[in-house]
Amino acid sequence: MRSRNHFIGLWLDDGEYRHLTRLCRDSGLSASGAVRMCIMGEQLKSRPPDCYAALLRELSGIGTNINQLAHWANGKGYATQAEIHEASMLARQAWQLVKDTL
Repeated sequence: MRSRNHFIGLWLDDGEYRHLTRLCRDSGLSASGAVRMCIMGEQLKSRPPDCYAALLRELSGIGTNINQLAHWANGKGYATQAEIHEASMLARQAWQLVKDTL
């Protein structure tokens, strides 16, 4: 069963149609989804790049590794210079990944 019961047909000129298709491409929404959001006063946001999912997985892994190092350092009371260097390197790699996607 449909959740929406009302249909509205819409005629657009060339400029309006180009604008709508650009909005759809940038947001990743269908035309009806974009129009629905606009009439509800919601701001359309650009779809994040496809590489964001991979970036988030990498950042999550790096965060997990840094957390494990911190937990281990707390358990034994100290962290070696190599461990600190590795955590610092992981943080720099994360920052570089973020910069590369912007």
